[in-house]
Amino acid sequence: MSLAGKTLFVSGASRGIGLAIALRAARDGANVIVAAKTTEPHPKLPGTIFSAAAEIEAAGGHALPVACDVRSDEQIAQAVQAGVERFGGIDVVVNNASAIRLGGLAQVDAKAFDLMTAIGPRATYLVTRAALPHLEAAADAGRSPHILTLSPPIALDSKWVGQAPAYTFKKYGMTLLTLAFAAEFRQRGIAANALWPRTTIATAAVQNLLGGEAMMRASRTPEIVADAAYAILNRDARGCTGNAFIDEDVLRAEGAPNFDAYAVSPGGPLADDIFVD
Repeated sequence: MSLAGKTLFVSGASRGIGLAIALRAARDGANVIVAAKTTEPHPKLPGTIFSAAAEIEAAGGHALPVACDVRSDEQIAQAVQAGVERFGGIDVVVNNASAIRLGGLAQVDAKAFDLMTAIGPRATYLVTRAALPHLEAAADAGRSPHILTLSPPIALDSKWVGQAPAYTFKKYGMTLLTLAFAAEFRQRGIAANALWPRTTIATAAVQNLLGGEAMMRASRTPEIVADAAYAILNRDARGCTGNAFIDEDVLRAEGAPNFDAYAVSPGGPLADDIFVD
């Protein structure tokens, strides 16, 4: 298993799960296009595209930081082009950029709804579309290209369908598009899969929006999702496509005996993530 020499376009790679996936690939010597919006330090959010690039380089990879607001098709196109000019192509697209606003119909206004859908399904569609010619070239070269989207299996009986309809629409939309990509490009040898964590993950979103330090202690580190993503991206694209994976299931199939090492507070209780109730 190795991503050596492969180029990943990772949206939202300046922190959290996106950065963890980039760092795991970097340990193989992969190239990473760090496509994210944060160029200046933020008081509540760790990391910028430049600090992420430095971490990727230190881990053994090659990084290109590109300021990219995934709500802009023009910026997406520029980021893809910059990455191709630097590294010669794109083998993997990771649709990770996200925004979260929980609540029912009365609590989530038009601005929040538009933000989530623009950064969620719309960006998933536009980023993948912009990278498609390069994924097709990678398939023609036998490089087993992958599209990986951070979104959950679709379960219409989940309590979150009623408790957070806007966020559900956003995340299920990302999954639906990814499964559609799998159907469209199966014969071309381009894989498309979704991946979601079993438990909450210790990210800035969890700390700032979902429960603070108590929720962080009940979470796992982003590395569990990164290790699951790494396993998926190393599978043959023609044999692994059209799935909505849970991180635990992926790692268990790889022979992981347990997941204790990923816990923020080893031995403590863990919180189920949204959509896995």
